[in-house]
Amino acid sequence: MTHEVAASTQPFVMDTAFWTATTIFLLAYAVIVSEKIHKTIVAIFGGGLMLVLKILEQHEAFHLEEFGIDWNVIFLLISMMVIINLMRPTGVFEYIAVKSAKLGKGEPFRILVIFSLVTAVLSALLDNVTTVLLIVPVTILIADALEVDPLPYLISCAIASNIGGTATLIGDPPNIMIASKAQLDFMDFVYHLTPVVVVLMIIYIFVIKLIWGKKLVTRDELKQRIMGMNEKEAIKDPVMLKKSLAVLAMVLTGFVFHGVLHFQPATVALFGAGLLLLLSKTHEPHHILAEVEWPTIFFFIGLFIIIGGVVKVGLIKWMSIKVLDITQGNLFATSMVVMWFSAFASAFIDNIPYVATMNPLIVDMARQLWPDLSGVQLLQHADLMPLWWSLALGACLGGNGTAIGASANVIVVGMSEKAGRRISFGKFMLYGMPVMILTVAVSTVYVWLRYYILKI
Repeated sequence: MTHEVAASTQPFVMDTAFWTATTIFLLAYAVIVSEKIHKTIVAIFGGGLMLVLKILEQHEAFHLEEFGIDWNVIFLLISMMVIINLMRPTGVFEYIAVKSAKLGKGEPFRILVIFSLVTAVLSALLDNVTTVLLIVPVTILIADALEVDPLPYLISCAIASNIGGTATLIGDPPNIMIASKAQLDFMDFVYHLTPVVVVLMIIYIFVIKLIWGKKLVTRDELKQRIMGMNEKEAIKDPVMLKKSLAVLAMVLTGFVFHGVLHFQPATVALFGAGLLLLLSKTHEPHHILAEVEWPTIFFFIGLFIIIGGVVKVGLIKWMSIKVLDITQGNLFATSMVVMWFSAFASAFIDNIPYVATMNPLIVDMARQLWPDLSGVQLLQHADLMPLWWSLALGACLGGNGTAIGASANVIVVGMSEKAGRRISFGKFMLYGMPVMILTVAVSTVYVWLRYYILKI
């Protein structure tokens, strides 16, 4: 599939708008990475600056697909958050955690393995941020009951959520963004990414056996305490649980068949959220809507406007030509550069703003290579597809490198600190970075074999 073509050397007009937009973009990234000011505030202010300085007109930011806010991503996230907020009070997630601990027979390492697998599967089906919000409190509870160090469970929860979330369109926010930009559907991600994620999780189980296998020991009476827990007591509202599971099943089915049904994922999720609100007989939806992660939603909105500004002035086009100059238009080399650069960049920069920058970069590289194509023919060109999968693998798995690499990590570290179990930046990196490098190395072999050797 190697496709070689010389990169074009189209000149740029680096005018005042170009340098102003580039400065806003770089300063916003620098402040987000420094964590001196909350990233949502930075994104909203940066987006507002782009509009006030007329680098982007308001109609371009709100209504144009090329430069504007990706409303499919926004409404998909909001809708899934509403569904999970309605499911949470039923106790289903506490039930899953206690049942998992009992399946492990109270053995600390077995429980670690089962929790890691449950976290990975839930992250693929719900999303990794939601999953860790639900799993972390119960994880701490189980670790306390066993009187073992909760740190292996908490770090493993974050790492497994990022690996599992890589498998599907809705599992990790970067995948949602890539799917929307490349017009890919739910089954595209299952077909191309789930196989390698299964392999990665098997390897990860061996890794945690090596790291923590002999360190996690407890007394027999504490194991009996776990076995004595009654998971059925966790279920607070069985009627609502049945309704929630039925709607969630319908939404996931809608995701699988949305290409056939000609519905965007956001449409499926929004309908599911509305239906579950109706079935819940919630007379006052304020508390459900208040629990939506609005800072995350507005972070996305501001970020999309900032990226739209630098796309419009030509910065992204300039970057795409530079990448093609480095790789000489060789798409295998380009996909490897994209994967490994994405992995290390996402380890130190939240992978959401990183992917927001890379999406238009890949589109623009495609335009340099195939100037006569447009729309789906361009975005899903057979030779371009490995770049999308390399970006997804690099960005999602790269998030495991440090405590700030992915939103799920930030949440795990924050919740564990709140519970009196501080995980330092260095401690997380000590475990996360080797796992990140190993999983990206395996993914490199996967991309090379599947798309450039076997070509399937």
